Amino acid sequence: MALVRFDDNEIQSSWTKRDKKSTRYKIPDDVEKPVIDYDKLKMLCNIKGLKDNSGNETSAEAHQEFMKKYHTVFVDPHKTKTLPKYLENMSDHKASMLSLGTGTIGNSKSVVAGESTLAHKPGSKPKPPEPELSHDIRQHLASLHKERKNEDPKAILADRIKMLRRILRKLPFERTAQEAEQVYEAVKHFDILSSQMSPQVLKELCVVAQIDSWKDADITIFGNTGLHMILKGSVRPNFHPYLKQRGMKMEFNLPTPEPQPDLPALSIGECFGTLEKVPDRDANSRILTVTTLEMNCEFLKISTSDYQRVKEQIRTRELSEKSNLMKTCKTYKMWTEQPLLKVADLFEWIQFSPNTVLASEGYMSPFIGIIKSGECHVLRQVEAWHHLSNGKKEKSTKQVVMGQLGPTDSFGEVSIIGDEPMNCSIVTSTKVELACIEPPKLKILDDVTVQLLMQSGERTFADITQDEIYEEYIEQELKRRWNEYKHNVVVEVINSKGIRPGYGKWSKQ
Repeated sequence: MALVRFDDNEIQSSWTKRDKKSTRYKIPDDVEKPVIDYDKLKMLCNIKGLKDNSGNETSAEAHQEFMKKYHTVFVDPHKTKTLPKYLENMSDHKASMLSLGTGTIGNSKSVVAGESTLAHKPGSKPKPPEPELSHDIRQHLASLHKERKNEDPKAILADRIKMLRRILRKLPFERTAQEAEQVYEAVKHFDILSSQMSPQVLKELCVVAQIDSWKDADITIFGNTGLHMILKGSVRPNFHPYLKQRGMKMEFNLPTPEPQPDLPALSIGECFGTLEKVPDRDANSRILTVTTLEMNCEFLKISTSDYQRVKEQIRTRELSEKSNLMKTCKTYKMWTEQPLLKVADLFEWIQFSPNTVLASEGYMSPFIGIIKSGECHVLRQVEAWHHLSNGKKEKSTKQVVMGQLGPTDSFGEVSIIGDEPMNCSIVTSTKVELACIEPPKLKILDDVTVQLLMQSGERTFADITQDEIYEEYIEQELKRRWNEYKHNVVVEVINSKGIRPGYGKWSKQ
């Protein structure tokens, strides 16, 4: 048995007793790394007068300005965005009633919760209250429900009709550009309207569209004054047909027959009337008329006069754009105004994607074209010997790029007017927009304009000789073979050294 000796003078340590002689150190708190705003730090470093690489010392003014703005570099990491303050009417009412009940009638002042008791200086504006964070989910459900999209067709139609009625109550000059865009976005979903005109015309008409309101029932509305779409109420057509679509050939007998009471009623979203006025009929003619079945009926109306005016404005604008393009083209630069406008009226805008063959060598050009934007390659054919893999030679036809066509360049005049095949192929290298005239449209031109078009036109790259085509082919072929040789050497070196691009240390980080 082991004996252990205890010394009475020995001080035994205990966690319950505090040793005053021993030194105690306070454990430092965790200090978060400061968040730095590098944009403000960059602005501070660009202060004029600081020390730079050229060896200039920092001036006293620059040092003071740097130290004055130094604290703005650090950003408080605990500063977070809070939700907007939610004001409850009942709470505000109770707080105001409480302050009135506890206050006195004299010069005493009642203090409302959340307001500062310090008086504001005269002439200074009080600081707005800080936004409070609310954790009641009921206060945020309203904003969440507004962001949900309804997929019910009836609900979507009701929302569009409601929006149209709200905006169209304003006069055209009172609407903003955003409201006009909203009208267009809603109207284009109605097939009866969007199918009768181009999107450009429809967008212009949405700016001048009006609302037509009728308070009483059993009122006759004349459809020959414009196209009407029902926004509220219902109507019954008096005759069939009650809607004249664009391009539809309709014959209306004279005199107008008696009303037909058995026709079905028209409801919200349906249309009646016409965009183009029926010839030889007055605006108040009984054709295309309807009768209101309810009170307070409302219609979206596009008048025939507005439709003709917008069409003429767009046509004039496009004609001016086409004539300006022809004036910048060297083929039509010396033309007078009258034949220029005749030919410009025949052009149509067409877009082509890259690598599209516009014309082929040895064939007729499909149209006369002027490039508005983009570039095209001009190719010529050449016969050359081609080495096969078995060592034999074979004669084949190759395409050689001899030049390019850019904006304001034209082609196809001589081929179509002179009934000649193209001497080159034209292929788009980028997205190209052309002004084109197809051959059947040239028949309406007079002989003088046709002769002027023939004399002004030139064959595309017609001055290139066969020797120049061979030289260009040899140069391009040598360049292609050299690039192919370099590529094969690089691949061979990579494979011999065991390099695998995309793996190991050769992978891109």
